[in-house]
Amino acid sequence: MVALAAPERTTSSDVVFEELFGRIIRLELLPGTKISETDVAKSFGYSRQPVREAFTRLAHLNLLLVRPQRATVVRPFSRQLIANARFVRAAVELEVVRAASLDRDRSVDAALNANLREQADAIAKSDVSLFHDLDYQFHKLLCASGKQAFAFEIIAENKAQVDRLCMLALTSKEAMDVLYEDHQKLLAALFSGDAVTADTVLRTHLDRLTPTVEAIYTTHNAYFDE
Repeated sequence: MVALAAPERTTSSDVVFEELFGRIIRLELLPGTKISETDVAKSFGYSRQPVREAFTRLAHLNLLLVRPQRATVVRPFSRQLIANARFVRAAVELEVVRAASLDRDRSVDAALNANLREQADAIAKSDVSLFHDLDYQFHKLLCASGKQAFAFEIIAENKAQVDRLCMLALTSKEAMDVLYEDHQKLLAALFSGDAVTADTVLRTHLDRLTPTVEAIYTTHNAYFDE
């Protein structure tokens, strides 16, 4: 008889990580903001150890800059790190979409369609935070559709580097409309098995980041480290 694996437990470190990750991505903690291990531990009622572990994970994602004997800060934006993250994400996600176009898991179709409908609702309500969350789920569902769910871990790691930047960019209904239309076109190509069009649409979608970075660098230069 095969023993079933015990369900994963949420640790104190996980709780701190998820809370700080969300606040950094939503720009509730702005680039350059000092953050104290001691203060965070007090606010959660935890010892410093789980907070230290959460800080280490956030530093691994290049979201925190942990400096021994100096204040830990929310890491400023870096155009080089963003370019690196985009390169890795594109390499992985283009293969995911190709796999989905050629032989998708059709059991994911309903979830993808539902996600698109919810995106439209979020745009109608001008709910940037909700749209951002749905965008995250959409790309996760693409990996499941391509039978490459594991790949989203790589995409998410690299997506984190630019997600908070996108919160500055998604300030208008028009900006959300553009991304939503990309998602519609991508799903149409995927469902019709058109790998070439799916590749083209995804490349266009990811390439939108370049002018966005430069525009935000111009308007919010203080948030960058270079």
